[in-house]
Amino acid sequence: MKQKVAFYTLGCKVNQYETNAMKQNFIEKGYEIVEYEEYADIYVINTCTVTNMSDRKSRQVLRRAKQINSKSIVVVTGCYVQVAKEEIEKIKEIDVILGNNEKKEIVDKIEDYINKNQKQKKITDVMQKREFVEFGNTTYTEKTRAVIKIQDGCDRFCSYCIIPYARGRVRSRKIENILEEVKLISKKEIKEIVITGIHIASYGKDFKEDIKLIDLLEKLNEIDGIKRIRLGSLEPSIITNEFVQRIKKLEKICDQFHLSLQSACNSTLERMNRKYKIEEFKEAVKLLRENYKNVLLTADVIVGFPGETEEEFNTTYKNLDEIKFYKMHIFKYSQRKGTKAAIMKNQIDGKIKDERSQKLIEMSNKFQQEYNKAYIGKKVEVLFEERENEFVKGHTSNFIEVKVETKENLDNQIKMVKINKIDKENVIGELIK
Repeated sequence: MKQKVAFYTLGCKVNQYETNAMKQNFIEKGYEIVEYEEYADIYVINTCTVTNMSDRKSRQVLRRAKQINSKSIVVVTGCYVQVAKEEIEKIKEIDVILGNNEKKEIVDKIEDYINKNQKQKKITDVMQKREFVEFGNTTYTEKTRAVIKIQDGCDRFCSYCIIPYARGRVRSRKIENILEEVKLISKKEIKEIVITGIHIASYGKDFKEDIKLIDLLEKLNEIDGIKRIRLGSLEPSIITNEFVQRIKKLEKICDQFHLSLQSACNSTLERMNRKYKIEEFKEAVKLLRENYKNVLLTADVIVGFPGETEEEFNTTYKNLDEIKFYKMHIFKYSQRKGTKAAIMKNQIDGKIKDERSQKLIEMSNKFQQEYNKAYIGKKVEVLFEERENEFVKGHTSNFIEVKVETKENLDNQIKMVKINKIDKENVIGELIK
């Protein structure tokens, strides 16, 4: 009888990608994958540590496993494990701990534990790793799009972020391995790929050869079968004139860019140890809008960073009002143990964070409504992903979600749609026959 393995994944697309790789390793060795709430012999929790809330959630999930099956083997891996070794080692429910660089060896590690019946809690130092850990052709699929991990690690060390300590230095995946995986994906008739990593703008900086992200994108654009290439979060500094002039020639690159902004005030950016000023960021935005007719820009923004005065927040508000993103992901600053920002003076009161967050959420919602209304009457191509009651829904190349009322099964099909109306946050269209 096959042993059953259950997974629970917290955090980003990189974690999701790596969970899928671990699942495939188990399947190849004859194990059966089941849902996390089911009875399993082995439970694997792939943790996140972006915020203290992520840490808490990780602990809650791993303790639940023993409640489902008290005799199960509980395996914990991921970023929380990497930065909180002492905390993790005290949790009695855990049997095996794996660092981020050991995920590829998960089946061997567990079978070694079973044979020796000895808890394994030694974690390798991720900062010493200098090469990308190659999982092979894992193909993590989100609905109708495949996620491709192209690099790991980050060298930026922003003052609020623990991730460089959890993921280590920048390590890029070899171009030939990425291309091989994407070619296999194209044969499965998946039309869209999402390029992900911890800091994809750094792709290639660790290679001896002069290879950058744009070089990879040019090669990916040549692969038959793939219709769309969507980029994960980009550091603003990569948006140079040379980059834009080269990337706009690639017809498969989606005209939606998510830019990691964090603040629109220079003094706050400096405390965050971000490597640009808001004036440079605005130039990047201008470049993209001048070269892409229908480009939609989204961004991350943190409010309530230590020392953020009312004047600094107002500066951020004014600049964001000028930039007009399609959508902003607003985060209230959360103290993260182990970062410089956690011990900075003038930590901001929670009530003030709430007020500032709400102001920016309202701004973001307003801009999204305005952008969406401008599409009424326009014809757009939609890659359909799933059914929602009487509607099927999907996304345009610039990532507007569109719904169409039909009984047809349109999953993984690209169809021309005319936008008819905006119903609250929903963009409603009809198929053009």
